[in-house]
Amino acid sequence: MLTAFWNDVTNALLLNLELTMAGIRFNLTPQLPLTDLCTLAKWYQIENDHLVEQASESSQLGEDFIVFFGAQADTQFLQSAIEFIGEANINAVSLYQPAVQLAPALAFHVKAQFDDLKAYKKQLRSFAAEHGFEGAYLSKPASLSQPGLLIMDMDSTAIEIECIDEIARLADVYDEVASVTAMAMAGQLGFSESLYQRVAKLEGIELSLIQQLKDNLPLMEGIQDLCHTLKVHNWQLVLASGGFTWFAEALQAPLSLDAFYANELEIKEARLTGKVLGGVVDAQKKADILAMTRTQLGFAKQQTIAIGDGANDLVMMAEAGTGVAIHGKPKVVENADAAICHGSLLQLLYFIALPK
Repeated sequence: MLTAFWNDVTNALLLNLELTMAGIRFNLTPQLPLTDLCTLAKWYQIENDHLVEQASESSQLGEDFIVFFGAQADTQFLQSAIEFIGEANINAVSLYQPAVQLAPALAFHVKAQFDDLKAYKKQLRSFAAEHGFEGAYLSKPASLSQPGLLIMDMDSTAIEIECIDEIARLADVYDEVASVTAMAMAGQLGFSESLYQRVAKLEGIELSLIQQLKDNLPLMEGIQDLCHTLKVHNWQLVLASGGFTWFAEALQAPLSLDAFYANELEIKEARLTGKVLGGVVDAQKKADILAMTRTQLGFAKQQTIAIGDGANDLVMMAEAGTGVAIHGKPKVVENADAAICHGSLLQLLYFIALPK
């Protein structure tokens, strides 16, 4: 209740409106940074605590959120954001910073109905980008304060590279493999078929040639901090990849993975045979892994998040409570619940550490 009132006070301040209570009046300039405004609002809460609870009894927060992150907000942007949100019922606005490494973000508590939410989310991302932000509309998001499940893709999500492309580069067949990879990630070629085609081109490659790649996988910015934060809050971390177990096993320790699933390359006499053993971890298999793990852990769907970058991740993302595109292809960003298109994966905390 205190938080709700603080949000109401802050909202009035940010809009450059005059708020009068117990003889105290605020009227602030539009360009004052939001951090300064919220500091003043916090002071008001502390100094007038006896008034806060009574004033906030009727405050009701929505279950949906519109979030703007990735840049420094001021009152001019806030007013533009409120004009953009328009018909949405804004219950409160909060400035919050879920980690010291992250810039403060704006969260609007809203209760709104849209005829075409997918189209609205696209407009929201465009509006945010025009102002140097990223934007997301989140409905009943997971809470960091409760145990949950993060299931992640590996290539171009947990790590910066596509392992199969880098193997091909070392073996001088990069152009052939990369063209097939691009078609698969864009949804123009079935994943299983593309995997078989690409792996076949790796026949005869010695493991010694790619061992250094395995030993030095470039982690995506912020992934270790994200995983550490989630583990501290009793989250389970699972990797479900269309890549290969030979690389995934190298990520288990640095990312504190509870489990990993990926395709197994056939190896004979320390060389790749160009074949894949067992069933393929494709789009449906990733979704099945998420559902299976969620059931085993007894988690509600709302407390599950799936992150990925390619078309092969969309089914898994749809199975999760929240599916987040990570530096994703346009098709993936368009169909995801939310997206992080730039910067650190630690920004995922913006979606699960919301002020409620």
